[in-house]
Amino acid sequence: MKVTVIGTGYVGLTTGASLAYLNHEVTCVDTDDRKVEQLSQGIMPFYEPGLHELIHMRPDHIRFTSSAWEAVMDADVVFFAVGTPANEDGSPNLTFLFSAVEETIGYLRMKSKPTVLINKSTVPVGTGDQIDRKVKEAGLANRVMVVSNPEFLRQGRALFDTFYPERIVVGGEQAASDVLETLYAAVLNQSFESPLLTGRPDGYSLPDYIRVDRRSAELAKYAANAFLAMKISFINEIANVCDRVGADVRQVAGIIGADPRIGPSFLQAGIGYGGSCFPKDTRALQFIADTNGYDFKLLSAVIEVNQSQKFIMIHKLYEQLGELAGKQIAVLGLSFKPGTDDLREAPSIPLIRTLVAAGAKVRVHDPVAMRKAAALLPDSVHFAGGILEALSQADAALLITEWPEYTSMDIGKLKSVMRRPLVIDGRNALNVSEHDELEYIGIGIGMKGTAGYVYANE
Repeated sequence: MKVTVIGTGYVGLTTGASLAYLNHEVTCVDTDDRKVEQLSQGIMPFYEPGLHELIHMRPDHIRFTSSAWEAVMDADVVFFAVGTPANEDGSPNLTFLFSAVEETIGYLRMKSKPTVLINKSTVPVGTGDQIDRKVKEAGLANRVMVVSNPEFLRQGRALFDTFYPERIVVGGEQAASDVLETLYAAVLNQSFESPLLTGRPDGYSLPDYIRVDRRSAELAKYAANAFLAMKISFINEIANVCDRVGADVRQVAGIIGADPRIGPSFLQAGIGYGGSCFPKDTRALQFIADTNGYDFKLLSAVIEVNQSQKFIMIHKLYEQLGELAGKQIAVLGLSFKPGTDDLREAPSIPLIRTLVAAGAKVRVHDPVAMRKAAALLPDSVHFAGGILEALSQADAALLITEWPEYTSMDIGKLKSVMRRPLVIDGRNALNVSEHDELEYIGIGIGMKGTAGYVYANE
């Protein structure tokens, strides 16, 4: 099929590259001419494992342009994968989406070929209905259909989730849903050769193709992310109780996660969630509930817990070092999770700003995110060229992101270069039994302490 993807961000580029690999003819559109030029040269705008290689596997099936006219006029389906950033009140900003929709509808007026408009952006319930009304107002109802096709991708594992999903959700009328079933046939039938080094996972079963109405599809995306965020905030609350009573949250999580009604996923205690989805989508769902007259108390608590959890490491640092002025602190990891350079809502940013405000000397390291972080952090922050440089003469190290480079560190070397071998592990990623020579503190593994501190705001 001939596919147009409007927007070359995380979702759009992953979608376009994956469909091109499956031998569809894909045109990716972006208004940023420089970005289009770089993509045409094989330069990726963000880090996602395997994406660069995937695009080069099918160079004849994907192209990049800033001309939406050319791309839309030839397409069987048009994906909208543009950003919907949060407004100050938490509501999604739909300016970019509706700008793309109106431009596309303008071109479709001059086209006789049937077209399916597929919204892949995360949007409030009823957005698809608004797009459908615009289509009807333009007199295109007989040849243009509108569907919602939410993505459920994990950054750092986006290609895996695209090729081996648990489900594909399509919200819209039957005829449009049939078109998407054809578009995704290779994934639904798993009739393609795996492009990933890991290959098709053992025991993987065919994904469900779930047909629903548009509004249910739109809400399902928010509901899924809110539920996962709730699990994270819940286990972090349990971790904070563990620190006060001398229990180990890892053991507690293992016990409750063994219950199939709960499951082990997203029960890893730490310093909270970040990234482009969970923070934005939980606030958006809260806004949707508020504007429809419902006080979503549980979701409000999830958001509140996550905001405060970011600073648990600062609390533990104060307990160990007292005043931070003049202390040298190493921060390992800047991105909100391994496998990405995304710094949106990353706990590292407010933590580092708090350390600097307290007078600490801060050295940071990250395998891929330091260039982006330079624009977000105070000038006094030192960006280390390697892990040992970051740790040199440090009074403490904060493990923020569980990159393999950190979890497999040579502990002997670490201890030899630090002034004090104090490691506060914000992800409980180090094996404590192997590192008894460290002064090791995790999250919720029995380190008691209840003193409170006032932290700098982000």
